Amino acid sequence: MKLSPLLRRSQCTLLAVLCIASACAAVPAFAESLYQEGSFRPLTADNKAFRVGDSLTIQVFENSSATTSANTGTRRANDIAGSVTQTGNRIVGQLGIGVSGDFDGGGRTQRTNKLLATLTVTVKDVLPNGELRVAGEQLLTVNDELQKVNLEGRVRPQDISDGNVVLSTRLADAHITYVGEGDVSDRARRSAWRKIFDWLGL
Repeated sequence: MKLSPLLRRSQCTLLAVLCIASACAAVPAFAESLYQEGSFRPLTADNKAFRVGDSLTIQVFENSSATTSANTGTRRANDIAGSVTQTGNRIVGQLGIGVSGDFDGGGRTQRTNKLLATLTVTVKDVLPNGELRVAGEQLLTVNDELQKVNLEGRVRPQDISDGNVVLSTRLADAHITYVGEGDVSDRARRSAWRKIFDWLGL
């Protein structure tokens, strides 16, 4: 019995499909997961810094004051008295010497500092306890006066607000420096000769 060319072609096609299907079944399938622990962020999560390289806004509000006072007082008095009498032709005289000295000294220094700033820092490291070590710098020029703010510290994730902002008062081991460079800052600094006079107590 001879098969028609059409039927024979259908059988060949079916046989080829079965061979391809069996070959695919024999090869194990590998799929790469889209989940990456280091960069995964849930869709419902807040936009907060939590890994190295993330940005975080710090609101700096630092207010400090210090007062030092000292008072010194000394009193000193010396008296010398003498008398001379005359009997007959003798001269009668009296002598009295008194020496006294007073010294009063006092000093008072008072210093008040207030720093208000807002700057964005970068997460430099994630510590084993989950805290974030952050650092950043802000440069601002106003009327040819360069103002520079440097900030470093550790932040707890729970202290970060939903807007990805944290107060400087919540930083641990905070190092905040403010430096101004320009005519105004130079005039505000004490001169070298004034420091020498202060050291000599003049």
